[in-house]
Amino acid sequence: MTSDLERNTKEQARIGTEIEALQEQLRALQHDHAVLVSVQQALGGTSPAPTEPAAKAVTAKPSVPAQASARSKRNTPKKAAATSAKNTSAKKTAAQKPTTKASSAKAPTTAAKPTLVDLIRGHLAQQSEPRSAAEITSALAQTHSDRDIKVTVVRNTLEGLVAKSHVHRTKQGASVFYTAATGAERAAVDSPAAASAS
Repeated sequence: MTSDLERNTKEQARIGTEIEALQEQLRALQHDHAVLVSVQQALGGTSPAPTEPAAKAVTAKPSVPAQASARSKRNTPKKAAATSAKNTSAKKTAAQKPTTKASSAKAPTTAAKPTLVDLIRGHLAQQSEPRSAAEITSALAQTHSDRDIKVTVVRNTLEGLVAKSHVHRTKQGASVFYTAATGAERAAVDSPAAASAS
């Protein structure tokens, strides 16, 4: 029973981390969409329905927590009730976010926030030594105090950049450190993908 509870707790934490990373990616995509729509409108082109892609993405995203809460109901009813309450509030806030993004799409004069990926790349490019996810998070939190930057989201983003060969990972004992890939290394990785796309 204890091992099931621990496994369930770890699974909830893992899925919560993935949801946070996906929400960050969704916010970045919504921002990019808003900028593209405003540029298209400025150029005089017709605009596709701006809220349709965001609405579909938001309605598709909450299915992951619903699956997690369904799994946890079998193991721990008390935790499942707490999880479903959190999921309900997360759905409400997720439903409210697109309206704020849609209103910011109408006002292109607002300052564009860089994505977490851009912040991490920029920070690593300025460093001469490898940095851990915790060090990167604390540096970004100090520099961008208006943003809520969490270590788990930074770590997931770093691993995504490692998978794309934009960042290198090294292990020293139990610690993991990250360094930025050089421009030539990134170009070498990106060029075969560009060649196969054409």
